[in-house]
Amino acid sequence: MANNLLKGKRGIIFGALDENSIAWKTALKVKEEGGSFTLTNAPIAMRMGKINELAKMCNAEVIPADATSEEDLNNLFVKSMEVLGGKLDFVLHSIGMSPNVRKGRTYGDLNYEWFLKTLDISGVSFHKVLQTAEKTDAMNEWGSILALTYIAAQRTYPDYSDMAQAKAVLESIARSYGQRFAKLKKVRVNTISQSPTKTTAGSGISGFDVFYDFAQMMSPLGNASAEDCANYIVAMFSDFTRMVTMQNLMHDGGFSSTGITQDLIDRLTK
Repeated sequence: MANNLLKGKRGIIFGALDENSIAWKTALKVKEEGGSFTLTNAPIAMRMGKINELAKMCNAEVIPADATSEEDLNNLFVKSMEVLGGKLDFVLHSIGMSPNVRKGRTYGDLNYEWFLKTLDISGVSFHKVLQTAEKTDAMNEWGSILALTYIAAQRTYPDYSDMAQAKAVLESIARSYGQRFAKLKKVRVNTISQSPTKTTAGSGISGFDVFYDFAQMMSPLGNASAEDCANYIVAMFSDFTRMVTMQNLMHDGGFSSTGITQDLIDRLTK
C-alpha cells in the first residue's frame, strides 16, 4: 500500500540491471511512493540489462553514465536536474564489480590492475558521485544519499575477494563525506549492508547458493529480500529518517548480531 512517502521528491537511481536487482525494485517502489527520478548505468551494463523496460514502467529518463568518469557524472547530475525540474532529494548508488572475481582469479593471485578497477568501480565511484553532487549543487537540504554494501567489509568470506576491500572503502567514504555534506547542506549519507540477495550479480559469485542457505539459517528473521531492501531504501529517502547519517545500516534479518542458531546446530549434528 502506497503512502506517498516520497511525493514531490526527485532523485537518481544507479545500477538497475534487470528485474532481480535491488535498484530495479527500488525504482518501482520510489515511483509507487510518489517520487520521480532518472535512471543511470554504465553503457556496457545497459547493453546487458533491461533498463529501458524499467524506464517505460516508471516514466523515467535514462541517462548513461560511467560512475568512474567525473565528466559523465557531471553531465548526469546537471541533466537530471533539468529533466526533473529542480534539485535532487535522493540518490541510490547500487554499483559493484570485480574483474578478478568475474575472471576467477584467486585472492592470492590478484591482477593488481583489475584490483584498482574493483576499487574504482565499487568504492571510489561513491566519492565521485558525492563530490559531483556537491560541485553541481544538486542536492536539496535534508536530501538522502545511499550506497549498498555487504558485511564482507568487516568480516572475511570465501570468494568475495577484492570486493571486500572495495566495500570497506565505500563505507569509510560514507562516514567522511557524510560529515562534510551534513555540515554543508544537511544532506545525509549512509550505507545499507544487505543480506546475500539473489540478484544477477550476487548469484554469479562462486558458492553463492550455499552461503545464501547458511545466512538464512543464521538470520532469525531470514534473509532480507530485494523487495525488503527497496522498502528500507524508501524509508531512508523519506523525511522520517532525517537525523540518520554516517551510518552503516545492517539490513540482514539479524545475521550480523547472531553467534549461532538452533537451525545451524541441528544441521551440523545430523
